[in-house]
Amino acid sequence: MSTSVESRQARMIEELRVFIKKVMSDPTIAVKSMEIARKYRGEANADELIAREIGASTTIRIPENWSEADRMFLGILHEVLDDEEALY
Repeated sequence: MSTSVESRQARMIEELRVFIKKVMSDPTIAVKSMEIARKYRGEANADELIAREIGASTTIRIPENWSEADRMFLGILHEVLDDEEALY
């Protein structure tokens, strides 16, 4: 594996580690994030709206230029919504 790939993976793991610590220290983050994701589901620019509101209403900060970890988090929100929808 190349050094740049390893470096990118290490950076992403560290971001996810910090994120998981925040979620575990404030369990309302997951609930709020899901509420926000439901609110914007189906909007043309849903990810941008979700990221902006999560940043404004929780301790999670998703910068304007998303990292791989940010994209993964937004993707997981959509997956959970898809799973919810499949249950009904």
